[in-house]
Amino acid sequence: MTEQMSDSMYPRPEFQTQLPDFSDRGMATATELRDFFQKRSATDPDEPILVLRALADRGLDRLPPPGQGDTLQRWQALAAVAAQDLSLLKLYEGHTDALAILDEIGGRDAPVEGAWNQLWGVWCAEMPNARVELRTGEDGRQHLSGRKAWCSGAAGLTHALVSCWNEDGEACLAAVSLDQPQVMVTTEGWQAVGMCGSASVDVAFDGAVARQIGAPGAYLARPGFWHGGAGIAAGWYGAAAAVAGRLHASLHGRAGKGEPNDPHRLAQLGQADIALTAAAALLREAAAAIDRHPERDALALALRARLAVEAAATQVLAVATRALGAGPLCRDARFARLVADLPVFLRQSHAERDLAALGHHLATIKDTAWTL
Repeated sequence: MTEQMSDSMYPRPEFQTQLPDFSDRGMATATELRDFFQKRSATDPDEPILVLRALADRGLDRLPPPGQGDTLQRWQALAAVAAQDLSLLKLYEGHTDALAILDEIGGRDAPVEGAWNQLWGVWCAEMPNARVELRTGEDGRQHLSGRKAWCSGAAGLTHALVSCWNEDGEACLAAVSLDQPQVMVTTEGWQAVGMCGSASVDVAFDGAVARQIGAPGAYLARPGFWHGGAGIAAGWYGAAAAVAGRLHASLHGRAGKGEPNDPHRLAQLGQADIALTAAAALLREAAAAIDRHPERDALALALRARLAVEAAATQVLAVATRALGAGPLCRDARFARLVADLPVFLRQSHAERDLAALGHHLATIKDTAWTL
């Protein structure tokens, strides 16, 4: 079996380096991201992986790490991308999450050389029939074997962080270069119309060279796990706000011309406003709480934010599509794509299981956080 390994990506021990310091580099803001999308021309490619590359080339993938004072800025950036294209957001969030994970638990073992110029994914779904094992070979290097499901952007990314299991049955995280003959990106595992641009297919590993990141269990135990979980809700929120924005624009346009608006549609806009305003307040509160106590367990905080935003997005989808009717769904490509993508993306929520997990947590503590 032929093995390939990039020395720049997987340095030999004598060339291992600390994670680079990016504190002197500007971090992308939601305003910069919106400007990027507004300036794109009709001839620019709209394939999510190509747009992700364009964002990375401009440094617009450099987001503030969660829990270091600018978590809200990070989430605002995710929301801005989600408002454009949820398949792009899926890849963008995975890439930026990978960089945050490397920063948090990578240490000296992280394959960091040039990491800011590569496109990363985080593939950590664990399916009963898709399990990846990490083994140390006779050559002293680590290798991945097995099948991983839900690998978003697999055909276009350069690297991935993959959840796996070591010889002792411990959960681990490994970094792997995808440009190896031992990595086979399949066309299997994704049949949905919604989120089709994320291309979340199955990937098969056959002894691919990899490197363990952090200690066994570190990926799930780190504070940033729930910080990232809450950040997904910011993406849901951004898409829902864009859907509601289409309804607002239609009513504002009529009001600007002095034309009367249908009272039912006005009521539906009011419903969307209430749902989004409440969800936004909770996201801002969650971001502030994470920055105040970055090492504190954020499970309840993240579940609360995710479930509240999921409920708000579900309501916005219902009222906006009822108010606008079939026209935008059939004639507005961007709106139709958002409406098709959002229900699929929302299923990253575990619904009643997350509700039960939140309830279990609340039952174990003496005081709730319900005092106004």
